[in-house]
Amino acid sequence: MERSLLSVLLLGLGFMMLFTAFQTMGNIEKVVIDSIARDDSSFTGDGYVSLSIIYATFAICNWIAPSVVAILGPRGAIVVGSLTYSIFTASFLTPKTWLLYGCSALLGLGAAITWNGQGVYLSRCSNSATISRNSAIFWAMLQASMLIGNTFVWHEFSGLTQVNVETRTLLFAVLVAMALLGVVTLFALPKHVAPQSSARPLAEFKAAAKMAVSPEMALLSTTFLYTGLELSFFSGVYSPTVGFTTALGAKHLVGLSGVCIGLGEVVGGIACGVAGGRWRRDVIVFFGYVVHGIAFAAALINLPDSAVFGDTEALSLLVPPSATVALLAAFLLGLGDACFNTQIIAMLGGVFASKSAAAFALFRFMQSSAAATSFAYSTVFGLRTQLAILATAGAIGTLAFWRVEWRTRVAEMGIEEAEKKRLPEHQVE
Repeated sequence: MERSLLSVLLLGLGFMMLFTAFQTMGNIEKVVIDSIARDDSSFTGDGYVSLSIIYATFAICNWIAPSVVAILGPRGAIVVGSLTYSIFTASFLTPKTWLLYGCSALLGLGAAITWNGQGVYLSRCSNSATISRNSAIFWAMLQASMLIGNTFVWHEFSGLTQVNVETRTLLFAVLVAMALLGVVTLFALPKHVAPQSSARPLAEFKAAAKMAVSPEMALLSTTFLYTGLELSFFSGVYSPTVGFTTALGAKHLVGLSGVCIGLGEVVGGIACGVAGGRWRRDVIVFFGYVVHGIAFAAALINLPDSAVFGDTEALSLLVPPSATVALLAAFLLGLGDACFNTQIIAMLGGVFASKSAAAFALFRFMQSSAAATSFAYSTVFGLRTQLAILATAGAIGTLAFWRVEWRTRVAEMGIEEAEKKRLPEHQVE
């Protein structure tokens, strides 16, 4: 096996274990925290507020993350940042409001460092011929974490209408152990030397600021923002909404919904890896938006508007609501998300390979800013308003991605034509 592919597989394995802890926690955090608040009146934490703090801090810290990566190197940044995921998960073993919010902010910092390091490391493991394949492999392995963690949640929550202390403690302990295994795995990543000389920290910051105002990044920013909005929806809002719809049954559907989202992510990652060499990136992104549109429509007719906030007996257009439709929508949310993210990663790692740290920093900044905003408005906006925002932002982001993709292709064709015209002249000489 080639060394670069082995590195991608090891990177994917480490992130799979790390995010078995985090993505599972994000999926169930609202439900679990509500159960903690019922058992302990002194605990006033809110799952949406915690997730908003994580992504807001993530967004802010993305501006310094390239400098940290330049100092520690991508491997060092990944390992240091990954430790904060373990700390955040462990904080639920002793639930305190101040601890929840403090560890949420710490995780935001760690996530910025981790994901910027990941983007640079993946770029160093790849070239223009392998970046789409490697991006898809990493994405499929990463999202397999939702299958593992949420299958466990599904099993533990089966038959429960409320999440008791014993179930919570066992769940948190298992997730902390998985996060620590992920840290150990990432510590073993092979070293890959940068194809270009490493930039100094200040230079990385300046490069990110300069790239932010370029026409291509201005357009892509709308796509990045959409991925942040839909990330927060599928990772922290949709599954709790299913669980809060009392007409659907017990709380185990929260875990089963997460499993279906993860299955969609894995299938999407594999499919995008296969289709990457045959289909253009803009075609795959358009397909992802169509899939998301179907998922939004299914959620609209199946789930009540007020289920975003807590347990409700209200109904939507489909009476009674269908667990099958809810789980199908969950699968489509994951599938569409994979289409968007694999193609964005492929574009940034290919088109912007020489400035990958700055490009990935901007991507994560925009994405996490939108996710923080989404989690914040989830405390006041019902399901229908959120779906309307998602549908509109998705259309704009898809069109913007198309524009950048076509500009890139036209530029590449122009270079090829210039080379063809130049070669005969050179041969004559």
